Amino acid sequence: MSRKIGFIGCGNMGGAIARGIASNPVFFQDNKLAVANRTAPKLDALKAEFPQIEISTDNSKVVRDADIVILAVKPWLVDKVLDEVFEVVDKSQLIVSVASGVTIEHLRSLLQGEDGCPTIIRAIPNTAISIGESMTVVAHAGAAEADVETVVKIFSATGKAMAIEERLMGAATALCSCGTAYALRYVRAAVEGAVEMGIPPKQAQEMVCQTVKGAVELLQQTGSHPEVEIDKVTTPGGVTIKGLNTMEECGFTNAVIKGLKASNN
Repeated sequence: MSRKIGFIGCGNMGGAIARGIASNPVFFQDNKLAVANRTAPKLDALKAEFPQIEISTDNSKVVRDADIVILAVKPWLVDKVLDEVFEVVDKSQLIVSVASGVTIEHLRSLLQGEDGCPTIIRAIPNTAISIGESMTVVAHAGAAEADVETVVKIFSATGKAMAIEERLMGAATALCSCGTAYALRYVRAAVEGAVEMGIPPKQAQEMVCQTVKGAVELLQQTGSHPEVEIDKVTTPGGVTIKGLNTMEECGFTNAVIKGLKASNN
């Protein structure tokens, strides 16, 4: 069934999600996209890339015409934006919030009308959604199974998606959304180390990126535990175990765990 998906927000996340969906020809051919943003430049850039996307600086117009509304604004703007569009929200709509830390209970308090409240689902993707490689987590509180499947399907078109309990959304955000930055910080550190050892920066980055990609593919294709693969390259007295032990002396694992816990909101 063809549906119209309306976006409120065309910033880093909203724009990435819209681009990810629009880049999937199989999914996009059965659905229409409309994106609203308070200023025009980001909308114009999106329209230049994907002429089939409708754009508007009027949030209410996009919401009024949508079957599914993806709320992609900063958490501190959620109350203001939903108050603005409240009169045009229909209880038959499916509202999907990607605002980190804003609970379903709070969203319901903002959208509850005399005739009921629309179905609300939370989704937290990461910026790799723009290239179809996001890890998106989806949570709900009593939504119909079909609606949850619809949201999972939308985000599966731009990477991988899974449904989890809402109480785990903070931890999953730290792991998947913040985790992109953490993974890239490792890449940056490895490149800096390589440069210090004499490898030119461009070559170093290519080496590190392929190495990280290969390590991930090993786990995904074999289903193996990370430590099993680590053991394969840590020969007694070898250079790998020396490097690992030095990283642990500097607090590598502890730093990662503490960083994730600090990001768990």
